[in-house]
Amino acid sequence: MTGTLISLISIFIGIIAANVYGAFRHKYTFGFTGNTLAGVFGSIFFIKTFGRLGFDPWSIMADGTFHSTLFIVNCITSALGGILGLILAKTLYKKLNA
Repeated sequence: MTGTLISLISIFIGIIAANVYGAFRHKYTFGFTGNTLAGVFGSIFFIKTFGRLGFDPWSIMADGTFHSTLFIVNCITSALGGILGLILAKTLYKKLNA
């Protein structure tokens, strides 16, 4: 795997997490398209922010070896970022339309 593929997988996990969370919590949904956008941006923001701690895609593939533990942490962070991105977007939307 390359760093780019790991980045795409992370974004895809953020999209899935945001859409699944939106399906179960109707209070925080924008529909499929809105949840997808919130998942993408939340996932990217979290990975860019917290990836500097050592689980960014290029650290996962350091020295040509695949570090599965770092990949799992990256996936969990990406999913959390997608969900929190959706919650933040919905909260902001409610505040602006109140």
